Amino acid sequence: MASVKPDHGAVSCEHGIYLMTEHDLLEVVEIEESCALSRWGWDAYREELGRPESMMYVARWRRPNPLTERLVAGFLAARVTAGEMHINNVGVIEQVRGRGIASELLSVAVADALSRGVVSAVLEVRAGNMAAQSLYRRHGFEIAGRRRDYYSRPTEDALVMTAAFGRRA
Repeated sequence: MASVKPDHGAVSCEHGIYLMTEHDLLEVVEIEESCALSRWGWDAYREELGRPESMMYVARWRRPNPLTERLVAGFLAARVTAGEMHINNVGVIEQVRGRGIASELLSVAVADALSRGVVSAVLEVRAGNMAAQSLYRRHGFEIAGRRRDYYSRPTEDALVMTAAFGRRA
């Protein structure tokens, strides 16, 4: 399982999972826009960073990746409320998709959520995004419902996926 690193310290692998900072937000918003995610924008992410219930992570390289010339490879934004984690956005830049970065981000978020006493999680995913649905299924999520025309640009249904983690002793 990946571990979260609270600062910009060196890591021994290609990238590490870190708590998101304000310095990451321009790249996070660029990733959000390129992935056709629910649009939050810079101000919303910045505000979310200050909330204690927020769980905001980035996959970051130690130095700009030669393939992408970026530091941030992907991100995850979630929030914990009343024992439930709601995953709002997960995005990875196109050039490095399929390399397990989203899975690492999700693993760190679930571990953090469990440490906060979370017993379940919920998210929405585009009905046509089979890769994301497969990722979430590998992490214990199941389809629980559908929200018609939930997404725009382009208009598309969302599948609601949930996971139950069980109660902590």
